[in-house]
Amino acid sequence: MTGMKWEEKDFDVFSIDGLEPRMEALIERVRPKLEMLGGHYAHYFSAVLGEEFHPHVAKHARRKVNPPKDTWVAFSTSKRGYKSLPHFQIGLFGSKVFVIMALVYELPGKEEMADRLIGASDLFDELPGSFIVSGDHMSPEASPVHGDGGDETIRLLERLKTVKKAEFLVGRHIPREEAVRMSEEEFLAAAEETFDRLLPFYRTVTGRG
Repeated sequence: MTGMKWEEKDFDVFSIDGLEPRMEALIERVRPKLEMLGGHYAHYFSAVLGEEFHPHVAKHARRKVNPPKDTWVAFSTSKRGYKSLPHFQIGLFGSKVFVIMALVYELPGKEEMADRLIGASDLFDELPGSFIVSGDHMSPEASPVHGDGGDETIRLLERLKTVKKAEFLVGRHIPREEAVRMSEEEFLAAAEETFDRLLPFYRTVTGRG
């Protein structure tokens, strides 16, 4: 893969005022990279999980006024979409790149999936301290996976069981400054290492653990 190095201008997209100007820059600068990542990691997930995965690059088509604050490519086993399934994402806000597994609010069966993760909480203990958890895919804010001794992780999973709109994300955030210093090879290696560590979580929530 070539042309996949993150640059300052990729993140600067989110400082552009107005929906149309921001979307034009996003489509020109960022979307080609997400499409390349989509093809690359769809093959990766299909190979390691033994089921065909499909990439879904965010189009932001429903937006009429407010410009997007982030963008991404998601990976799921459905050609039609990803929000109703456990899925993986690579994307960016203006301040960071995220590499995550996500259970978002449209996903059916979240209660059972939360119970499975709580029952396999030792998986979280094995994650490096650089990993994060979050309860909101629309926010760049997140908590260290081991913060408060892991209590925040369990709180988010308990919330996933009881709150209809609750979400759960686990993965890694790479600050903008670090991402632009990475070579293409370094970023791809970091993303794949992150996904390698997230595979047991995916297998657990899908009942394959």
